[in-house]
Amino acid sequence: MIPRTAPGTQALFLAFLWTCPLLFSGCATVPYTGRKRLLLLSEGEELALGKRAYQEVLQNSRLAQNPEALAHLKRVGERLAEVSGKARFDWEFNLIEDDKTINAFVLPGGKVAVYTGILKATQDEAGLAVVLGHEIGHAVARHGAERISQQLLVGLGGTALQVLLAGKDPGTQRALHQAYGVGTGLGVILPFSRKHEAEADHIGLLLMAKAGYDPEAAVSFWERMENLSKDRRSPASRYFSTHPTHRERIANIQKLLPEARKYLRLIPDVPK
Repeated sequence: MIPRTAPGTQALFLAFLWTCPLLFSGCATVPYTGRKRLLLLSEGEELALGKRAYQEVLQNSRLAQNPEALAHLKRVGERLAEVSGKARFDWEFNLIEDDKTINAFVLPGGKVAVYTGILKATQDEAGLAVVLGHEIGHAVARHGAERISQQLLVGLGGTALQVLLAGKDPGTQRALHQAYGVGTGLGVILPFSRKHEAEADHIGLLLMAKAGYDPEAAVSFWERMENLSKDRRSPASRYFSTHPTHRERIANIQKLLPEARKYLRLIPDVPK
């Protein structure tokens, strides 16, 4: 029985009753880092959403036709996916023809896309492993599902998850793209939080090492990214940014290198 209280208090009480079971049933741990977080989507539900969204992205993009570059991408991606611990994911790697966009993204279930513009910074197989390891790290940690869960919990109400999964709402795909950091139609990547970015760097570094790539290549890659970047943010703008600066990333990666080296198993045929 709900006690007699002011309408606003009753609403909060009802919300508390609705969310309590979700909080207990949806508590999950991020692989490798051990961070606790809330997930309201099952992995199967997440995979279905990712597949639909990825198809839409590819239909609206110009895919690169260079067979050598595409084979290179898939070779590195599949090597990293093999050690990711996510055999259930339907891993897919595509190259989007856009030399002006220096970025990459991932959708749930292992749907990865890389823009040709970032190849200026990757340079070699180990550099590409940094990019793909980071994106795979987002997928392994299920950062998009975490963001969707937060949105559902805070402001969308009890039936929002069913509406989202049904895919009938015209805004469903847009919401999913935003939750996973994909700005379709804009030619930009919407950022994850600083916490998620740092965690993807962390997991990606460990996956690189598990796949036999030298994790120190991540330092060189972010140094090249810094040289390519035209973004010279002030200390004030850095405070409000969701992405860490390249220098911050390099510093964090250097702290993580001793942990990553423990995962490293040298494979002679993997270029360093």
